[in-house]
Amino acid sequence: MLAAHITGADPHAAYHGSKVATKLKVSGIDLATMGLVEPAHDDDEFIQYAEPKRRVYTAVIVRDGKLVGATLLGDVSKVSFLMQAFDRGMVLPEERRSLLFDLGAPAPSASVAELPDDAQICNCNGVTKGAIRACVLGGERTMRGVMVSTRAGSGCGSCKDQVLEVLEWAADGPLEDDPAADYYVPSIPLAKGDLMDVVRGRGLRSVSSVMEALGRDDDAAVKPALVSLLKMVWGPEYEDERHARYINDRVHGNIQKDGTFSVVPRIAGGVTTSDQLRRLADVADRYELPMIKITGGQRIDLLGVKKEDLPAVWRDLDMPSGHAYGKSFRTVKTCVGSDFCRFGLGDSTSLGVAIEERFAGLESPAKLKLGVAGCPRNCSEALVKDVGLVAVEGARWEMYVGGAAGAQVRKGDLLCTLDSAEEAMLRVGRFIQYYRENARWLERTYGFMERVGVGAVRAVVVEDAGGVGERLDAALEMSLSAYSDPWLEGREPVTATQFA
Repeated sequence: MLAAHITGADPHAAYHGSKVATKLKVSGIDLATMGLVEPAHDDDEFIQYAEPKRRVYTAVIVRDGKLVGATLLGDVSKVSFLMQAFDRGMVLPEERRSLLFDLGAPAPSASVAELPDDAQICNCNGVTKGAIRACVLGGERTMRGVMVSTRAGSGCGSCKDQVLEVLEWAADGPLEDDPAADYYVPSIPLAKGDLMDVVRGRGLRSVSSVMEALGRDDDAAVKPALVSLLKMVWGPEYEDERHARYINDRVHGNIQKDGTFSVVPRIAGGVTTSDQLRRLADVADRYELPMIKITGGQRIDLLGVKKEDLPAVWRDLDMPSGHAYGKSFRTVKTCVGSDFCRFGLGDSTSLGVAIEERFAGLESPAKLKLGVAGCPRNCSEALVKDVGLVAVEGARWEMYVGGAAGAQVRKGDLLCTLDSAEEAMLRVGRFIQYYRENARWLERTYGFMERVGVGAVRAVVVEDAGGVGERLDAALEMSLSAYSDPWLEGREPVTATQFA
């Protein structure tokens, strides 16, 4: 297949049967896909066009005159129109030859203009082109301002490119620079590094001291971001203030829409025991929990726990927290590796368990999900994790960073190849600390890698440019030494009403 030849991967296998539109990068090449990726009926029309030297491939699938699937590789300039045609079931031109070249869309400069005002741009929050246009006509000319005013692009984020297209069209002129785009939190006009310097220089160890020293209002929206930064800077010297945390972090459980909580104990690397399984079953029965769910991260989730029952559930489980609720290090997904799989080239299970036990609960700008695969068959999906390790011939490990497999889909960047599991542990820790210190609040590693660049990250994490490696190692160790299992608060609540 030509698309597979161009990308080194099979997009038809990855997105077969997809019912949504997705934009991503594969090996650095733009890819957009929606609906079907190959014909499903005998009378489906399948139109393909390719320019291998330009690494461009286009395929559209038409059924009953309407678009039911499309794949755009290398050139995704027509994706706005196609998404609307796909979502709204618009009738396409009868002359199918035109689809090979312009896909039935107007020229790029006109495609946004020709969308109707009720065309939905942000599916997460139901924001239309007209709403964004009205916001711009009201005086807003920055991307961040539009996002704050309309919430467009503030959900999964996959529509941000389209939001920007509408913004640029509606503004009909240069956009305004937004200095707040580089602030760590909107109410404090400092980039992250500068804010860390101020915090260290003034000895600010609590959220309230930061807010007071910098003369800002008591802005509840920025407090969790400051909690994350201060815990990283001060480690065991951080002064905790419970009111500054999200509700999830105050009770160490993930709140559900009915007000109950989910509890996810740590099962390192997805490896459990019969004793743990019996305890999980007993707790689910004892507290009449409505659902037990095996998660994509190889955890077992107990859902429907009442807030007041959390301490008793943790005590009866007698297992550590799995941190499924926080902006922190979460899981390490593993395959069975070389011990049980005849294709295994490395002991992925042992390495994954070791990594998870070392970094469990580590505070981070956003959640961190890892994977370790015992061979390039990638059964644990390591290539689309924040950090992924893949065993290759010669007892070596390839290290990938910045992968994603959610609303955004991105294959991780190959950072380096490592000679041992011990070196893999070192490089994983060093990358995590570099990310912790330099990522924006809630910026996942895939956004971080695209912003900073794999070359810059490799220079620091692998080549030790500037000689900062030992400092990163020491800073990471300070944070790890300050860790204690948050579920221990079930025995000695921090406040009298913590679980009320």
